[in-house]
Amino acid sequence: MNPFDLSILRFINQFAFHSTMLDYMAIGIERFYFTRGLGLTCLLWWIWFRNGPDARRDREIVVCTAIATFVSLILGRLLAHFLPFRVRPFANDALAMHFPADISACKVSVVRTWSSFPSDHAMMWCAVATGVYLASRRLGIVAFIYTLIFICLPRIYLGMHYPSDVLFGAVLGVLICLLLNHSLFRERVAAPVLDWSVKYQGVFYVAIFLVSFELASQFDELRKLSEFVWKNV
Repeated sequence: MNPFDLSILRFINQFAFHSTMLDYMAIGIERFYFTRGLGLTCLLWWIWFRNGPDARRDREIVVCTAIATFVSLILGRLLAHFLPFRVRPFANDALAMHFPADISACKVSVVRTWSSFPSDHAMMWCAVATGVYLASRRLGIVAFIYTLIFICLPRIYLGMHYPSDVLFGAVLGVLICLLLNHSLFRERVAAPVLDWSVKYQGVFYVAIFLVSFELASQFDELRKLSEFVWKNV
């Protein structure tokens, strides 16, 4: 265990089990979609529909940010598969620490088999926060603070990730979103989607609603399906 992860884990872990309310709050925040990414997804909708001289640019950012989250999910899963396996902190007996993780049998059996590194949650939601920041700096700062407090920190507190998992995932998510939103790519990537949104509005908004639902739920179904296919096909 590197000193960076160990020192931060020890500091955060000292607060575990001292307050039942704090422990259950951390579990609830991590478990419920409403306290994870739903608020950030709503910010993307607000950026899409706000009127202004940069409406076209705003929608390009939303499209590229949504694509960045999907790319982050895929890249996160690939890295978890091909990099050396890293056991989750709550399952690492060598740490000699106890974490107030949600111990539902189904969840633990799945999480134990997924490598801790990197955090795909940090990748996805830092990508979203970056997109929000590109459209509105003030809201972007709020989005990053929200991501840190409600998404990244609870996963460390509950022993689901090491700090370096979260830090590396966050940096990757930011870089992916910045790359897709670069002026060289943003217009080219978003143009077909925006043209489709004008020509086929009904179909487009049904599709974007479904994408928003998957984003808010962190593509849980796709992640579980991909994990099953990867291990059994």
